[in-house]
Amino acid sequence: MKITILGAGAIGGLAGAYMTGAGHDVTLVDRWAEHIDAMKANGLTVDGVRGDLHFDVKALHPHELTGPLEAVLIATKSQHTLEALDSVLPLFGPDTFVVSYQNGFNEHDIAARLTEAGLGGLERVIGSIPNYGGALVDPGYIEFVHEGAIQLGEMTGERTPRLLELAEKLSALTEVQLSDNIWGQIWAKEVYSAQVVFSALVNAPIRETLGVERYARVAGAVVREALEIAEANGITVEAFDFFDPANYKPQTPQDTQKLIDNINHAVWLLKKDQKPDAHQFKKKGSGIWWDIVYRNRPSEVRSSNGKLVDYAAQVGADARLNAKLCEMIYEIEGGQRPLGFENYDELEAYVTSIGKALP
Repeated sequence: MKITILGAGAIGGLAGAYMTGAGHDVTLVDRWAEHIDAMKANGLTVDGVRGDLHFDVKALHPHELTGPLEAVLIATKSQHTLEALDSVLPLFGPDTFVVSYQNGFNEHDIAARLTEAGLGGLERVIGSIPNYGGALVDPGYIEFVHEGAIQLGEMTGERTPRLLELAEKLSALTEVQLSDNIWGQIWAKEVYSAQVVFSALVNAPIRETLGVERYARVAGAVVREALEIAEANGITVEAFDFFDPANYKPQTPQDTQKLIDNINHAVWLLKKDQKPDAHQFKKKGSGIWWDIVYRNRPSEVRSSNGKLVDYAAQVGADARLNAKLCEMIYEIEGGQRPLGFENYDELEAYVTSIGKALP
């Protein structure tokens, strides 16, 4: 199986590096020319939780890519998904398939674009959730920030030969968990990620945001609403490593304390593999925080968690908290709102005003 990864940032770059290191045929493609040039000249440098490493990778500019392609992993930011897909449609062969290897609700959009192009539909699409984390710091340099498994599944729920082969290759990087309900798991990730968006309202480490009980209670209220949106859409939200949907339906103060403990455990899991004495991490927050603070560019909130609000509108579900949170992020990105703990105060007051505070 020949694998082409569109988007050689942290998620795609790490997958490509480790699969290449295991002897698999992988090509990294990215529109950031300096990044591709750096990898062509000097390979890919990776540091972080697994120490200082170097990989000789195959890297191409988009115009250098030729077909027919086999496995296409789209690892761009969610808002660039269809643009990346369009760039390779002329290179499709009869057996080409696409993996949404990123955040967001992209799988059905990919299938629709394939159908428009006369290339099939959902049967060509595999869904995934890469739960490890990193940061593209500079051209040719990625920081591996935290460990995590990969969920992988056909959108049809089948266990196909191509799924099994791809899972085996990705296992060169980390554990791969096969799913018969990958769409439910993708929803789970986006529901859970509402609290990740929340953490990006301030310029502070996660221990000072979600790790503080007062703020975790606000984040929990936002996630509870997101879960209600999923359920209103008829989605069976799957639990994963550090997210159990049942915890986000507290009925008593004791239930809320259990939720706070769960959030604290998730914060611990994200940091447990980091050894500050060995490596000073440049990425101290979420990918959304990284885009806003370090890369000075719009995050993928509009095309990932922002879609929760659209899904709510389709079924008449209440999305006031998630809409408010997303609007605050958009204002930060647009320079109309500063990062700061006053954003938490504002959102906390809003949660209380509409009667959605946790017990």
